[in-house]
Amino acid sequence: MYPQVRLRRLRRNPALRRMFDMALPGPEKFVWPVFVVEGEGQRQTIDAMPGQYRLSVDMLLKELEPVAKMDIGGILIFGLVDESQKDDCGTAAHDDKGAVQEAVRAVRNAYPDLVVFTDVCLCAYTTHGHCGPLNDSGDVNNDASNEMLAKVAVSHAAAGADCVAPSAMMDGQVLAIREALTREGLDQTLLMSYSTKFASAMYGPFREAEQSAPQKGDRQGYQASYRDLRQAIRESELDEEEGADILMVKPSLFYMDIISLLRDQTHLPMAAYNVSGEYSMLIASADRGWGDLRGMVRESTAGLVRAGTDILLSYWANRYDEFFKD
Repeated sequence: MYPQVRLRRLRRNPALRRMFDMALPGPEKFVWPVFVVEGEGQRQTIDAMPGQYRLSVDMLLKELEPVAKMDIGGILIFGLVDESQKDDCGTAAHDDKGAVQEAVRAVRNAYPDLVVFTDVCLCAYTTHGHCGPLNDSGDVNNDASNEMLAKVAVSHAAAGADCVAPSAMMDGQVLAIREALTREGLDQTLLMSYSTKFASAMYGPFREAEQSAPQKGDRQGYQASYRDLRQAIRESELDEEEGADILMVKPSLFYMDIISLLRDQTHLPMAAYNVSGEYSMLIASADRGWGDLRGMVRESTAGLVRAGTDILLSYWANRYDEFFKD
């Protein structure tokens, strides 16, 4: 006890702090989410997400050159299509010549050491903006959605994706995708489930980027409620039983308790998606002079690692050297 115990001794100079502090995650722990559009020469600004862009495949390859040199672990590819290509079921999502499928092939060829993840969902491909076809009452048809999600996952894996990541929060989606991959001889493809994805207010900038906001209603009927801890945990437990290789919590900063609880309950790798609202919130705060951006990025990321995160899906990834190198 004080005065014999003086914890300040352990942190009185930079060398001691460096010795005892937890190391910040290396670049190999980061996955950079990217938005891919059709065409060529496209580098479209996303107003709500400074520093992030909608990119055609040729421009994505250029943007990835410095990212690959930083040894970032991988990328997570989201696709967009023109309004004219959308339908009630999201059929364009499993087009073999779609933007995601073409991007997977191009990245695999140009950057073979990058791990390629793909988002498996339908909201950016449906006319109504929901994550699957609707039934007569206007609700998302769970089992019909699973059939579509399985087709999308197979198309991504066949193009060369290392890991498919279903984000629709349909009951049984992991099992449906795992069985479809096995039938097609793609059983070596990893499956990272958005296993506990909350109906969050933090997705606004992403929906601008992905042009995927629902035209009517919301997604509270299928995404997890942030006020129900038990169901949130059960979502990930069930996805592990169905064959997920990696579990994910989304969003991240408001849900470190969920990450920590799941870390104690599973031996699977844990991913956390540091989402668009969390990203833009820190940028906006720094722009107003209310905080140092580098300091806030480092501190928030360290918190996610402390909570038990193994893989960081982060929009900070393409600026790793700026934020995380000492």
